[in-house]
Amino acid sequence: MSEDLLRMDGISKNFPGVRALSNVHFDLNSGEVHAILGENGAGKSTLMKILTGIYEKDEGTITYCGEEVEITNMQVAQDLGISIIHQELNLMPDLTVAQNIFIGREPRRKLGLFLDEQELNRNTLSLFDQLNLQINPKSFVSELSVAKQQMVEIAKALSFRSKILIMDEPTAALTNSEIDRLFSIIADLKKQGVGIIYISHRMEELKRITDRVTILRDGTYIDTFQTKGVSIDQLITKMVGRKIDQQLKPNVESRTEEVVLDVRQLCNRELEHVSFHLKKGEIVGFAGLMGAGRTEVARAVFGADPITSGEIYVKGKKVTIKNPNDAVRHGIGYVSEDRKQLGLMVDMDVKTNIIISSIKHFLYPFGWTKDQEMVETARAVSEQLTIKTPSVHQQVKFLSGGNQQKVVIAKWLTRDCDILIFDEPTRGIDVGAKGEIYKLMNELAKQGKAIIMISSELPEILRMSHRVIVMCEGRISGELDYENASQEAIMTYATKRKSMEEFI
Repeated sequence: MSEDLLRMDGISKNFPGVRALSNVHFDLNSGEVHAILGENGAGKSTLMKILTGIYEKDEGTITYCGEEVEITNMQVAQDLGISIIHQELNLMPDLTVAQNIFIGREPRRKLGLFLDEQELNRNTLSLFDQLNLQINPKSFVSELSVAKQQMVEIAKALSFRSKILIMDEPTAALTNSEIDRLFSIIADLKKQGVGIIYISHRMEELKRITDRVTILRDGTYIDTFQTKGVSIDQLITKMVGRKIDQQLKPNVESRTEEVVLDVRQLCNRELEHVSFHLKKGEIVGFAGLMGAGRTEVARAVFGADPITSGEIYVKGKKVTIKNPNDAVRHGIGYVSEDRKQLGLMVDMDVKTNIIISSIKHFLYPFGWTKDQEMVETARAVSEQLTIKTPSVHQQVKFLSGGNQQKVVIAKWLTRDCDILIFDEPTRGIDVGAKGEIYKLMNELAKQGKAIIMISSELPEILRMSHRVIVMCEGRISGELDYENASQEAIMTYATKRKSMEEFI
C-alpha cells in the first residue's frame, strides 16, 4: 500500500483584494502521480508556491512524511525533498549540463579553491544512469533541445534527492516522441517511490499518466477522483462549473473573398519561398511540427525578423515592413506565444498594457495623458473580453494566464488592427478559458478581422480554421480547406520532407 507522503489541510491564502485559496485540501502518496486541475486563477499555482516556500500560507496545516511542518521559504522545501519544475525552464544556457545541475553544490578539490570538473561530470552521469538519459554532461545547455532541457531540469530536481516532484505543464513544448520519453521517466520515478504532482491543461494526458485527480475552482477544493473511474467530460464540468462546447466549428459565413494580406515568396535564414493569402473574416491555421517555421513566418510578416526577399501586400497595396512599428501602422497585430516576455509588461497595470499600442490617441499636446479616457477605454474592453481583474489598476503579473492572454488581445483590439496573428493562443490556458478565446476569435472574424492562428494542437487547428496551411522545414508543404482537413492529412504534409531532387 502507498505511503501517505503529503497532506495539506485547510490551506488559505489572501492577497490584497483577492482570496486566492480558501480551505483547500490536497494529499499525495509515494509512488503516485496526482494531477491538480482547474481553470487559470483556480489556485493551482498559489497552492504549489505555498508547498515550495515561495508563499507562506495564512491558514491550514502541512503534514510531510507523518510530521507537521512549516515551509517558510524555498530552502526549507528543498531540504525536505520538495522540488518543482516550472513551465518556463530555469537553466543557464552558457553553463554545461553538469554545472547547471549542481550549481552552488559543486565538488571541489583539496583546500576547496578549485572545482573538481571530473567529479562533477561523474556525479551527473551517475544521475543520468538512474534516469536512463543519454545526455553529455559537458554539453552547454544552449546546445540542447527543449525536450533535453526538460530532462536536465528533472535530473536537477532529483539531485536534491526529492521525494516530491512538482511538474507544471511539462509537455507544453514537447513532441509526441519526447512526451513518450518523459512519461517513461515518470513511470520509473513512481517505481522509486517518488510522489509526483502533475499540472497540465492537456486533458488527454490524464488517463495515461495520473492515478488521481484533484479539482480546484475559484480558490476552493471541489473533489478528488480516481482517474480510472471518471471521464474527461465529467472532469471538465467539475473544473469549470458549466458544460463546455467541445464541438465548436469555424464560422464559415464570416469568410469573404476580399484578400487583406498577400505574402509572396518570403525568404530569410529560416524560410524558403513562403507564399499565402488571408481573406477578410477568415481564420487560417498554421500547423506543423516544432521547428517547421510557423512562428518564423509570423515574426517575418510582423517585422520582428528581417526578410532577405519577398513581397507583402496589405489590402492590395505593397508595403514595406522592416520592424513591428511598420506592421502595426499597416493594421497588423501580433499575439506572441511568449506573452510574458514579448506580449506584456507584467509589472505594469492592466490599463497601461491595454492602451500602450494606442498611446498616441490618449495624449494631449505637450505630452499630458488623457487619464480618465484611458481608464474608461481599458474598462470597456476588459468588460468586452470578460477579463477577471479587481480593477484595471491591477498589475498584470497577478492575473491568471488566461486573463493575461486576454489583456494582450485587448491591446490589439484597442488599436483596432484588421489583421491579427495569434501564436499558440491557448498555450498554458485551461479548457474553460480556451473556450472563451475560441469564441472571441470567431466573433472577431465575424466582425471582419482576418486571423492567422499558429497552434501545435491539431484539434484546435481543426476546430477553428477555415483553411489550414501546413509547414515543414521552413516552407509550405500543403494547404487544406476545413472540409478536407484531418489530423492524418495535416501530419502527412507536416512530415513531407524535400525530395533528393530538390537538393540537387
